[in-house]
Amino acid sequence: MRKGNENMEERSLKVLANDTTFMNKISNTLTKLLIPTKVGLNGMMISIKRNAVLKSYETYKTAKDSTKEENALNRYEESYALYLESIDKYIMDSVYKKVKSGSSSTYEQNALSNYYNVVHLKEREYVEYKYRKQKFLLDLDYESILNGGKEKLIKRYRMLYLEKSEGLYKAILKNYSVKLADGIKEKNLNQIELYRNIFLTLDEYIKTILPLKLENDFEDFEKIRQDYDKLDEFDIGKLDEKDFLEKNVILLGMSRILFTHSLPLVAAEQCYNKLLKDARNLIVTTKQEKKKEESYQVLLKIIANYNEKLLSTKVYWEDAKERENYKKFWKEYEQAKSAEQKEIAILKKELHDITENGPKAKQIRQYYKNKLVEFGVMKQYKNSCKTIENIKYTKQNLAKKEK
Repeated sequence: MRKGNENMEERSLKVLANDTTFMNKISNTLTKLLIPTKVGLNGMMISIKRNAVLKSYETYKTAKDSTKEENALNRYEESYALYLESIDKYIMDSVYKKVKSGSSSTYEQNALSNYYNVVHLKEREYVEYKYRKQKFLLDLDYESILNGGKEKLIKRYRMLYLEKSEGLYKAILKNYSVKLADGIKEKNLNQIELYRNIFLTLDEYIKTILPLKLENDFEDFEKIRQDYDKLDEFDIGKLDEKDFLEKNVILLGMSRILFTHSLPLVAAEQCYNKLLKDARNLIVTTKQEKKKEESYQVLLKIIANYNEKLLSTKVYWEDAKERENYKKFWKEYEQAKSAEQKEIAILKKELHDITENGPKAKQIRQYYKNKLVEFGVMKQYKNSCKTIENIKYTKQNLAKKEK
């Protein structure tokens, strides 16, 4: 049946190519409407609504006075909502039925699966759901437009797509930041998932939206170019825990430029502290010396990045003593003339900052001390105490000598 439908569509296209009479054009259009593919009634509605939202978007962008701008914005928001509804309807009316009947393509099966992953958020994470659903629907139509290959439409749609996607990513990260702050008060058990979502969202944005922004001369790119180029190293092969830590610290460093307000300093600081904790744990739990050393090198990168890209820009400190300690460290770090001197400064600060008394904290402190011994900064004394056997101790009272 599916092959038959494809053959029907091919024949209808051939008729249109060879005969351009009015009646044959109508016949060809009706044939397409009866074929259960993307080029059906729902596809036409999406096209109509898309053209409407593009027109209203362009009108809004070119409005010259505040009154016209406000009216244009209202029309744009209304047409945008109707446009998203048409894509949503297409998924439920066309894609769902095709998947259920077993006549769907892999593309349609994946689209429906991703759609339900988003819808699943509605009951437990409604704020995230409303942003994620918009993003999903926009991505779906943008992919469809790219596959269509019409350069004029691609260029026209991309402006709207970029602006909307940028706003949605910022809203998603802002929502995560709020939840992260609430998690501190409530000791939320889902914090691990929350941190993971933040890094995944940053990674997704940098892979999908940032390249499009670069085509429009993104002015802040030079500030993140070095980090952006480094990310290519993590697209090859399978990543281990150490690789993920290194990748995430690069993403977090870039976020200080890309999402200064959506992922504010307080939230970013929590993310850095999470990476530091994970890196320390990795050093302690890794048995192989070579891998332990590699994990330690990642820890040094996290600490350097944290201090350079966040703490050096921090204006408000709750603890004045903590601020003074940081200023003292940062001065020593910046004045260091070699990588070894910088590493020593970091190790000394780490020993000062780790105040926990658990087994892992003791192990990491000992690891740092061993490193400082290797650098000749600390000395390690052997235990020279001896136990003497068969010794009898007597109590002696000392009286004050009278003058």
